[in-house]
Amino acid sequence: MCSGEFDLDSVGLLAQACDGEAAGAELLVVDVAGLESADSSFLRVLVRLRRTRKLVLQGPVPRQFQRLLEMTGVLPLCEIWNGTGSA
Repeated sequence: MCSGEFDLDSVGLLAQACDGEAAGAELLVVDVAGLESADSSFLRVLVRLRRTRKLVLQGPVPRQFQRLLEMTGVLPLCEIWNGTGSA
């Protein structure tokens, strides 16, 4: 679960967890419901992870992050589950 703020100073923990414990997973579900803010470094990690396995964002997706996904053109690349396991 990603909660709080994710920026250049904190996104390394997410990358470490996904590259370490979850490195062999075919599906990676990232819970973003508790995300307070995220910048392009968080987005960059998600895009990189998506290149190596199926990536799903567990929502609801916070408005600020949804806007970041839309503005950067990344939203169409994302599968989003909103509490029920489907978009």
